[in-house]
Amino acid sequence: MNRYPVWKYLLIIVTVVVAVLYTLPNLFGESPAVQISSARATVKVDAALQDRVTALATKAGFTPEAVLADANSVKLRFKDTETQLKVKDAIQSALGDDYSVALNLVPQTPAWLVAIGAKPMSLGLDLRGGVHFLLEVDMDAAVSKSLDKTAGDVRRELRDKEIRYGKIDRLRDSVVVQLRDAQTVDDTANALRKALPNMALTEAKDPNNYSVTLTFTPASLLQLKNDAVKQNITTLHNRVNELGVAEPVIQQQGEGRIVVELPGVQDTAKAKDILGRTATLEVRLVDDDQSHLQQALAGNVPDGTVLMTERGRNGQPSPILVKKDVELTGDSINDAQPGFDDHSQPAVSISLDSTGANIFRQLTHDNVNKRMAMILVEKGKGEVVTAPVIRSEIGGGRVQISGAMTVADANDTALLLRAGSLAAPMNIVEERTVGPSLGKENIQKGFESTMYGFLAIAVFMVIYYRVFGVSSAIALSANLMFLLALLSMLGVTLTLPGIAAIALTLGMAIDSNVLINERVREELRNGMSPHMSIQNGYAHAFATILDSNVTTLIAGLALLIFGSGAVRGFAWVHCFGIITSMYSAVFVSRGLINLFYGYRRRLSTLAV
Repeated sequence: MNRYPVWKYLLIIVTVVVAVLYTLPNLFGESPAVQISSARATVKVDAALQDRVTALATKAGFTPEAVLADANSVKLRFKDTETQLKVKDAIQSALGDDYSVALNLVPQTPAWLVAIGAKPMSLGLDLRGGVHFLLEVDMDAAVSKSLDKTAGDVRRELRDKEIRYGKIDRLRDSVVVQLRDAQTVDDTANALRKALPNMALTEAKDPNNYSVTLTFTPASLLQLKNDAVKQNITTLHNRVNELGVAEPVIQQQGEGRIVVELPGVQDTAKAKDILGRTATLEVRLVDDDQSHLQQALAGNVPDGTVLMTERGRNGQPSPILVKKDVELTGDSINDAQPGFDDHSQPAVSISLDSTGANIFRQLTHDNVNKRMAMILVEKGKGEVVTAPVIRSEIGGGRVQISGAMTVADANDTALLLRAGSLAAPMNIVEERTVGPSLGKENIQKGFESTMYGFLAIAVFMVIYYRVFGVSSAIALSANLMFLLALLSMLGVTLTLPGIAAIALTLGMAIDSNVLINERVREELRNGMSPHMSIQNGYAHAFATILDSNVTTLIAGLALLIFGSGAVRGFAWVHCFGIITSMYSAVFVSRGLINLFYGYRRRLSTLAV
């Protein structure tokens, strides 16, 4: 009557073994490490770099315990932080600025566990240590950048419609188009309302001032600011992911602020460098007037132009004068891939969206036999990659950049263009570093609180329910292993609130066993036989357990869907804990009771 078939016992054994294997990596902890990654995508991380840094560490007198390499970085693991700091200094001085050498933490999981895919849980900033930044998006710069783009759109639209205009002024929060008469004002306003529906237009028909002024509507301004934050978050994700930072947290906080948490990174300066590595492409026309270039070199830059440098094939940059008006930006880029041009020279092939393709076609149509500068802007500095002469109109949305670049330069440029650009600059409002020692202290306190809670529950259950209490305590320990293994397998980030959720799960899981045990007692008091009491106790308690867990799971899912940050971390552990507790409290504990009592034919009493 109270016997499981063999397959159920096998299922319990398999799940327990798998849980043990995937929980084990969490017991080995982490070691200090030195992480070497590329500071520029032109500098690659390969086997040669791995051999070089290993040799540098050995030469400094410190042999690494392990060398871990992936596509983006090489990590050298050491036994203590003192050795870590000395090796970092030695490697940094030898490699120079081409590589980013940062302090990190790596797990000490044995190779045989790694081979089966077992890895420790991802720990949040409060448990692992790392750096925390609160960034504020410069909304004024976002508006200014959008107005610059609007001025270019206005210029192209009026040219397309063949409407003559005098001058286009970009003021602080508006774009003003100077016109010659009232009819031109009407024609301009009609054309721009269709082309730029998100802008508010103000017409002026004073004899001394015929103009159309464009400003953002409140709705479009709010949308612009929201889009700026979203684009910056996406770009930061791309950059951080490219550099291999594990489990970063990048999310919006408030209207214009972004929280960035990089667990395991102890070097604040390197973290800032990670966040600052973005690039975009700008297309501008070149001012080929040599007299203007000479004036600029003498320190008198003509109005409407900017003096920049152009890459040279011999490695020597040369000065070039480009116009301030940005004709096309990297916002219109769909994809960028390295390749070769018709002369077998390294190049970058760029795919533009429909808007960018139309702009580029019109730009090349109107400026045949003029030079066009392709400018790569990285860390706020612009460099002209190439400045070819426009021979004919170029349509189709496919653009190729070639010039003074190597294969590595082409890969670098394509990588940065794919990662995107920041919609607006960001200022660091708050920064703090959580040391690994503080993280270990938090883990220790969380472990002790969970352990003492578990022991108190187990002692109470054994004293109060005897054999059924022992079964409940064993099922509770299995539940804890199932939960830790599930969190490790799925890569859920554990934080301090997550540890609180584990403690809460233990209390909720034992609730189910209390319901079962009391129901078994009730059946015995009603005169049922011991075997029937076990069967009815589990059967009747299951409906109540299911209802209570489903309602609690709904609350947990609501926290997961609508919460953020620490709340989501709590919700993940809470929801998984409900699932594992249902399995362990009902299925595993019943298996133990069946094993102990199920094979006794003449059973007169139960120790419950």
